[in-house]
Amino acid sequence: MLGIRLVDLQGVRADDLSESAAEFRTRSYTLQAKRGSIVDSSGAVMATSVERYNVAVNQKLIGEYIKYEENESGEVVPVGTGAAAAAKELAPLLDMDEAELGGKLLGGDEKRTFVYLKKDISPELWREIRALRIPGIEPEQFMKREYPNGKVAGNVLGYTGLTGEATDDDTVETAQGQAGIERSLNDVLTGEDGELSVQIAGGAVLPNGDRSETPAVDGSDVMLTINRDLQDNLETAVDKTVEDQGAKWASAVVIEIGTGSVLALADSDTPDPSNLSDTDSSNWGSRAVSAPVEPGSTGKLMTFAAAVDQGKVEPLSTFTVSSTLTMPNGETIKDNETHATEDMTVAGILALSYNTGLIQIGDTISDDTRFDYMKKFGIGSKTGIELPAESAGILHDPSTWDNRTHYTTMFGQAWAATTLQLGQMVSVIGNGGVKAPVHIVDTVTDADGTEHPTVAEESEQVISPESADTMIEMMQAVTDSQSTGWRAKVPGYNIAGKTGTAQVPDENGNLTRRVGTFVGLVPAEDPQIAIAVAVYDASGAGYGGDVAAPVFKDVTTFAVRQLGIPPSTEPLVRLQWYPGEDVDND
Repeated sequence: MLGIRLVDLQGVRADDLSESAAEFRTRSYTLQAKRGSIVDSSGAVMATSVERYNVAVNQKLIGEYIKYEENESGEVVPVGTGAAAAAKELAPLLDMDEAELGGKLLGGDEKRTFVYLKKDISPELWREIRALRIPGIEPEQFMKREYPNGKVAGNVLGYTGLTGEATDDDTVETAQGQAGIERSLNDVLTGEDGELSVQIAGGAVLPNGDRSETPAVDGSDVMLTINRDLQDNLETAVDKTVEDQGAKWASAVVIEIGTGSVLALADSDTPDPSNLSDTDSSNWGSRAVSAPVEPGSTGKLMTFAAAVDQGKVEPLSTFTVSSTLTMPNGETIKDNETHATEDMTVAGILALSYNTGLIQIGDTISDDTRFDYMKKFGIGSKTGIELPAESAGILHDPSTWDNRTHYTTMFGQAWAATTLQLGQMVSVIGNGGVKAPVHIVDTVTDADGTEHPTVAEESEQVISPESADTMIEMMQAVTDSQSTGWRAKVPGYNIAGKTGTAQVPDENGNLTRRVGTFVGLVPAEDPQIAIAVAVYDASGAGYGGDVAAPVFKDVTTFAVRQLGIPPSTEPLVRLQWYPGEDVDND
């Protein structure tokens, strides 16, 4: 009988038993791929992943543990066994109550193969635990996302969340981008996990046991176009205006002329991706790309540009401007403040932002023509920036415009744009009339070092270079002491810009709120950057010149130093506002 049994075990069933034994001894571990880093334009790390560990117990194996110590005679003797002895060793390292830990290690009547003891410990601490060689104490490696700059660019970076399916014995968790670049480039940032299989005996890896490893492939790194320090400064500026002006929110963008690179994109109350609970969830995204607003008079720039580009007006063309004007279609338009009826130039109408003058200029071209220019400037279409939840804004076809909308669309009402779209709009004027597609991702670098630069879409000529130069000349009046944007003045630099203010409805549909905007180019004679600012529902009048222009000044003052933009060497252009006016450009 023994012989028959021996033949059965060593012959007939040898392979099956060997395989079963190997399976019993084998442990498989996921080798998590490192999520790619996100860096700014200089390579400063904005988001990265670090190796961390969770510690778990296999309750079916913990009973095998024997704690040995050397006695007074120099003999090594057992001093404890099982869960109680293991808890005594592990409790100080895991900073847990010894009795509570012992209960987790021991388990109930039905033992489980994977129960978490402690999550998110350092590799150094895991090595200390591993050195104890306690059977059943097993690691779970993972990559923890860290944002070393706190809330800086939190609206751009976004954040990650853990997703997966839970089972009775373990939890499968995978980091997935939930907002910002983390979400829009999640597939690029996410690597491919590997796997390690080893054989275990007595809580230790068998040196001569079977071992197989599939290495993890790390995710790609993403370099942004933003400048970390400029981003920080812009966030500070929008937070300051929200606090000073009692506004609900503010946003701003800085775009490099010619390339379309977004150098900074800020929202007030930007969250810290590592500590989202400190910020209201309504602020976790980016309103600069997702919240369109009626811009008010900053939208007039496209009406002026279209009329100039069509050859219908010149800077010194003259119109009679009054506080209130009834147009041929019966619509009456008013200016914000009462003023004398005077003959004014196109340059003067822009400088003082008179609606009654603007609508006469706008009537020199058809609705269809003006609509085409608005579309070419980027209104009503997504910019294509590499961020999620971008809004295309609101722009209805001229066939739906009624008699009043015919005029309100001329001065920035009855349509809406995001802060980013307003920045792109003014950048067209600063770029010789060319719309360069905006982007916030510079390059993607694979784990093997292969770089993939951003491939920009084709640029588009929106207005002629001559028309763009004409617009910039007229826009330089914005910082004149009699104009609407004098608070945007930056010593040593010529500014070309425009203020805007629009009424917006409250929750009851009443026009009780306002949004103040400002767009500008620096320096006016050779634009290097375009800046757009929007401030929503400030207390008081909420005029763009009061709430948004100061943000432009603060950011520009920092940006010209940070980016090395030299001061203006040419005098600020000051055209005639009234026919025959004596103007000294020196």
